[in-house]
Amino acid sequence: MKEVFLPTLHWFAMKNLFTGSCGQFRFRAEPNVIMATAKEVDFEQSSIKCEFWHGPFCYEKSEMEGEKTFPMSEEGRLEMKAWLESNI
Repeated sequence: MKEVFLPTLHWFAMKNLFTGSCGQFRFRAEPNVIMATAKEVDFEQSSIKCEFWHGPFCYEKSEMEGEKTFPMSEEGRLEMKAWLESNI
């Protein structure tokens, strides 16, 4: 089984988008960060939307084959990784 790389939870908590690939399998993970205070992320309310597609083209030029939203937690990140790997 091929393995997908995902950055740490901190990457997403800092409102960073992530795109990755594994051969022709491509994916995009975009966080929806809700702030509890000016400096603290409300992890309970935040989430990460992930989409994937197969092919040689970028996100904007491709048709998405799957989409799922995960909680912004380490468990949610690992669940997203397993979901992506099951769709390669």
